[in-house]
Amino acid sequence: MQLSDLNSILSRLEESEDNITSFDENWSQGRSAYGGIATAFAVTGMRKLLTTSQPMRSLMVSFIAPVPPGEVKVDAYIQRQGRNVTQMSASVICDGQVCLQALAAFGNPREGLNIPPKTDFNPATIESGVKFADHAKRAPGFLQFFEGVWLDGGLPFGGKPSSELNLWIRHRADMSNLPTEKLVTICDIPPPVILSYFDDGPIPSSSLSWSLEFVVPPEEIESDWFYLEFVAEAAADGYTQQSGRVYDEMGQLCALSRQCMVYFG
Repeated sequence: MQLSDLNSILSRLEESEDNITSFDENWSQGRSAYGGIATAFAVTGMRKLLTTSQPMRSLMVSFIAPVPPGEVKVDAYIQRQGRNVTQMSASVICDGQVCLQALAAFGNPREGLNIPPKTDFNPATIESGVKFADHAKRAPGFLQFFEGVWLDGGLPFGGKPSSELNLWIRHRADMSNLPTEKLVTICDIPPPVILSYFDDGPIPSSSLSWSLEFVVPPEEIESDWFYLEFVAEAAADGYTQQSGRVYDEMGQLCALSRQCMVYFG
């Protein structure tokens, strides 16, 4: 059975003794699943192994091969479990092939320095943005599962080159019971920022690697809307490097993202 609702897809994986779930082509972009849901499979598989409720602190992902619609299996392992930190790994497997590998660190809160992150939170309002549905040129189908707006002109395939991409976004599904996966899938929404340089698509593109650091434990974030602020730092030889900051609707910095991406333009 294939499912479309993200909560249902991940809940099936969480409840599966064999770590298996499935998804349909609505979550695809080109030949592969949207990277956020493919990563969420690995996150759910690792989180199931926790013996205590340790928040995820960091996540590193390598996108190895396309994740086609259909059945997926997750193999997750504890690499080391200390008093405060648990290190894990996970592989997302399709048709016997490893398509994604992830490493994650889960850690208990501890006494230490409290240095507030430097933030300059002054985003344009949701009402001032361009709705996803109103700028659907070559938009991937999985965006139907999110409500959001593009801000400040850096639209994909907008034909107005910009090194910045800003947006407001939230899930359409209730993801409150899966707070880590809720945030992970939000954080991977931005496409390569350099797609604003092109008037039209398709421009095949994908992530090669992704690093995500959580400033706030996902379990403590109550917001549904998130503000994403991404910048392309370099581009050469068909590869781009971009970084991003993810805020909740109150301006709290939640996560830091960094990706190496490839495109064929």
